[in-house]
Amino acid sequence: MIFFHRSLYLLILVCLPVIMSFAQESRAFKVFQFPPDRIPSIDGKTNDWDLVGEAYSVGMNQLTDTRESGAHKVHNPKDLDVKVKVGWVKGMNRLYFLYEAYDNYWDFSLPDLHNDIFELVVDGDRSGGPFISPFHVFKDLDPMDAYFSFQGAHAQNYHIYTPAVGKEWAFVWGSQSWIKNLPYANAASDYKFTPGDSGKFTLEFWITPFDYAGHEGPSRAIESVLTENKTIGISWAIIDYDDVNTKGNHNNNGFWTLGKERKMYGDASFLLPFRLMPLESKFLKPIDAQWSFSVIDMNRRLVAFKDESIGQITSWKWDFGDGKTSGEQHPIHAYEKQGMYVVVLWVEGPSGKSRMAKVWDVAVK
Repeated sequence: MIFFHRSLYLLILVCLPVIMSFAQESRAFKVFQFPPDRIPSIDGKTNDWDLVGEAYSVGMNQLTDTRESGAHKVHNPKDLDVKVKVGWVKGMNRLYFLYEAYDNYWDFSLPDLHNDIFELVVDGDRSGGPFISPFHVFKDLDPMDAYFSFQGAHAQNYHIYTPAVGKEWAFVWGSQSWIKNLPYANAASDYKFTPGDSGKFTLEFWITPFDYAGHEGPSRAIESVLTENKTIGISWAIIDYDDVNTKGNHNNNGFWTLGKERKMYGDASFLLPFRLMPLESKFLKPIDAQWSFSVIDMNRRLVAFKDESIGQITSWKWDFGDGKTSGEQHPIHAYEKQGMYVVVLWVEGPSGKSRMAKVWDVAVK
């Protein structure tokens, strides 16, 4: 019995660092929802982001230098200082980013990967697992077969050049380079320095996350559907070079990662949870009638109506456009005749009344 307790004690001592490390990675972050009338313009300016509070800002205090040797224990804002905000818009499968960085030495003169880089990894459905071919579980698989069939398919890695001069704004680490171009992504930046200078860099961009994105192009691709309160996987790294024009030298001055695990660049299991937040109350009307519908059975002309109104609602009145009405919140209605109908919902509550009509959206045959 004594041996059991002692063994258990030793086991706890061995596992405790792992448990503590896991606990540290319980961090979660928020993705700001932009109102539909205030979607950011991609112009490299920050004014569109003034409405996004600091609660959505991720700074250097959340990052760790994960280089295997010579890692910085703490960051020096006089050397490198970065802030990132992430946003989304309800009804659009896009993630918006504002990247603001000060660097005492910007390195971007060469045409290769030797460039100050913001490396972004996104897993839209949090499927997790490896997504870079060297991490593939089948080690006997031909490297190029793994590259074309596997790399970047269920999670995507963007090497974003900061800044991009004489090259595209980003390198996608996989065979699906099409995802970095319109209509799937867009970017703009603003800066006033030359290679080797210090200064501030601003990057504004959006990307489309994919549950599946293959080398064959968008024909078989599946976009990640973004909805309120959904949690997606995101992480990033900031690769800081301080040796401009040193061709072939890929030794960097920092590999700052949001996650504690450096392998986040190729294994989505190490990404962190980002929650797609609802619209903040200050952007909502006190009461606003909204609704949607779906045809349950076209043969019976059976239609389900769903109330999606905003605010405190105490009563509902539906006019189905055929002389029939309902006071239910989510009614199901059977139309006797085929046709195109004007359906109206009135809602009422302590804040007042609101109406939403849709003309001929509801059609049955």
